Amino acid sequence: MNNLPQVKVGIVAVSRDCFPESLSVNRRKALVEAYTEKYGTEGIYECPVCIVESEIHMVQALEDIKAAGCNALCVYLGNFGPEISETLLAKHFDGPAMFIAAAEESQNDLVGGRGDAYCGMLNASYNLKLRNVTAYIPENPVGTASECADRIHDFLPVARAIIGLHDLKIISFGPRPLNFLACNAPIKQLYNLGVEIEENSELDLFEAFNKHEGDGRIPAKVKEMEEELGVGNLKPIILPKLAQYELTLLDWIEAHKGYRKYVAIAGKCWPAFQTQFGFVPCYVNSRLTGMGIPVSCEVDIYGCLSEFIGACVSQDAVTLLDINNTVPDDMYEESIAGKFPYTHSDTFMGFHCGNTCSKKLAFCNMKYQMIMARTLPEEVTQGTLEGDILPGDITFYRLQSTADNKLRAYIAQGEILPVATRSFGGIGVFAIPEMGRFYRHVLIEKNFPHHGAVAFGHFGKALYEVFKYVGVPVEDLNFNQPKGMLYPTENPFA
Repeated sequence: MNNLPQVKVGIVAVSRDCFPESLSVNRRKALVEAYTEKYGTEGIYECPVCIVESEIHMVQALEDIKAAGCNALCVYLGNFGPEISETLLAKHFDGPAMFIAAAEESQNDLVGGRGDAYCGMLNASYNLKLRNVTAYIPENPVGTASECADRIHDFLPVARAIIGLHDLKIISFGPRPLNFLACNAPIKQLYNLGVEIEENSELDLFEAFNKHEGDGRIPAKVKEMEEELGVGNLKPIILPKLAQYELTLLDWIEAHKGYRKYVAIAGKCWPAFQTQFGFVPCYVNSRLTGMGIPVSCEVDIYGCLSEFIGACVSQDAVTLLDINNTVPDDMYEESIAGKFPYTHSDTFMGFHCGNTCSKKLAFCNMKYQMIMARTLPEEVTQGTLEGDILPGDITFYRLQSTADNKLRAYIAQGEILPVATRSFGGIGVFAIPEMGRFYRHVLIEKNFPHHGAVAFGHFGKALYEVFKYVGVPVEDLNFNQPKGMLYPTENPFA
């Protein structure tokens, strides 16, 4: 299943009729040449039909880029630009739009060759606001052909996420487990984001699972799992049931995604799941996430939504972890102090039972789930994937609706350290600059749940733009503020 969108950006140049049209024509050609030289031709389309100077031109350009299969739009001000037509272009385009503008080329051509797009971008932004049109405007929206090519490339992961959200269905199974009110999920904001949700009973899933008993595809699935796990296959007896469960979920997706193209799952994994299904679903969750179908634990609907956004942005597997436990003093002193530029309070351990894709683990073992086995027979807790998470850059983030239906988000970039965890589950030693302050004045102060999504790499720039685009107020778009930059609730005398 192809569960992530592909982006094709239609580049449409605009021109104010009292400026030379040739400015926009030539600058558009230079922009496309610069992009092609840096990034190739894939993912962009140069609209050749017209330079948009009027509303009629706007309609012609829209029809052209639609026929070309474009699902994202770049409005390029080659000169001052027609503020009405160019903003109508974004208003009537069905997909994410960005605005950029051309810088002047040379001191030797500032009479007939001056375009004034620096000024035109101000009018464009004003008119977008008048029409309540959301558009992506980069930090530096006016630039040379080469610089604007980079801006379009930066827009691609943002556009992927927006396109994905507008065609996403979240499928959930069962209510949240008891004592997990933190993973509340008011659905109004999902609809505001353009996301559909299908909430199902665990009994529906259990019935579907039982109907897959003896499915002829199970042996092939078991072989896939054996090849993936290798020597880490410590519970081979449970593989047929896990294969049966994976096929159940994949078939459910195909049967229930309806008119939507993309799917994410918020799954139930305890307390009755183990005793009724006879295993834990962690390993299967990890495999689906590795296929580009994010699966959250504990029916965390906004957790799987966050995972899907990260998968769109990174085009890679993501995971969902508890912001779980502190790093012991002796581990910090032995393995981190003096070796990495982090204080003790910058570090913590991110953990979950076993939902992280095997490709993101330094090593893995499929075994039983220790926490659940403390209160249940061990044989029904088999099926978790354990191992230390690979070291490297990460982005910890989450998009959440509050109980009163307000969007709130956070983003923090850091890394997983190459430090042995000496623990169990899918787990890593994380380091985020000023994590201690971020933990207190964002995660606690603003009532975020214990689950955070993890993208493997630094994607804060794109995620920040995605969250702004979908309507998270800037004051509720949180990040790990550097030392000396106080949070509103931080005591300046502490």
